[in-house]
Amino acid sequence: MPVGRPLVFHEGGFMPLAEAKIGIMTHALHYGTSIFEGIRGNWNPDDGKLYIFRPADHYRRLLEGCHMLMIKLPYTADDLVRITIELVERNGFQEDIYIRPIAFKGAQKVANLKLHELEDSFALLAIPFGAYIDTQGAIRCCTSPWRRIEDTMIPPRFKIGGLYVNSILAKTDAVLAGFDEAILLTQDGHVSEGSGENLFLVKGGKLITPPVSDNILGGITRDSVVQLARNELGVETVERSIDRSEMYVAEEMFLTGTAAHLTPVGQVDHRLIGDGQVGTITKALSDLYFGVIKGRNAKYKHWCAGVTVPKLIRV
Repeated sequence: MPVGRPLVFHEGGFMPLAEAKIGIMTHALHYGTSIFEGIRGNWNPDDGKLYIFRPADHYRRLLEGCHMLMIKLPYTADDLVRITIELVERNGFQEDIYIRPIAFKGAQKVANLKLHELEDSFALLAIPFGAYIDTQGAIRCCTSPWRRIEDTMIPPRFKIGGLYVNSILAKTDAVLAGFDEAILLTQDGHVSEGSGENLFLVKGGKLITPPVSDNILGGITRDSVVQLARNELGVETVERSIDRSEMYVAEEMFLTGTAAHLTPVGQVDHRLIGDGQVGTITKALSDLYFGVIKGRNAKYKHWCAGVTVPKLIRV
């Protein structure tokens, strides 16, 4: 069956990506007044399905963020899941994809800082997407001089567009300095998270991760790993503040996120974590996680929305 250019969902309907446009006066472009999510679709060639990972949870968080920015969408989380499935079916992707919903202040107005006076918009796209961090094995991280935004500045528990300049500055400096990723600290010097990932240490047979009160995003992949560690490995997770120096003496360390999946860390600030390789618990969790997100673990199949994708011929 032939299909045209990639489709997106924009302003209430499906259309070719090239036709989905916004004006240069769009409020979100000037002020970062947007809420977005990143959702993975993972292709499983064995059963010919693309598995969208925990879409309803992502959309519930998106709608909470919309409430924060006074964005009113005419959709429930279930509506957005249905739209996403239809978009994936229409595009016919048979590879791993990244799904990006974004709700934003679409008003064609500048010099207006009053959220309640601005019109709202919504768009949804899906694109082929491979590895987020281009490296094999355990990655190298550095502690960023940029501090993590606090809840009293811009609440980091939501994926607010403007907030991500904080992460972009940290990530850019880290990569230019020869590292793969940055680790941001809170204003009082505790470990917060990576530029786009939550952070875990392994110490004494337990996982340790910063609490939401240390200005992290309450990650859906983070929650999934906590559950998998407890239910499948018998490994408990302790949520508490982490000092910077604790990273250096951890037995293992890894990052989690929709884009990054579960990424082992072998070095922080030129200090090896353990032996610098992928740790035992990290490897076990990674194997579990990748089986789950591709729909290969029946126990956790309720986390995935499986989409049977028809074979499409692009014209």
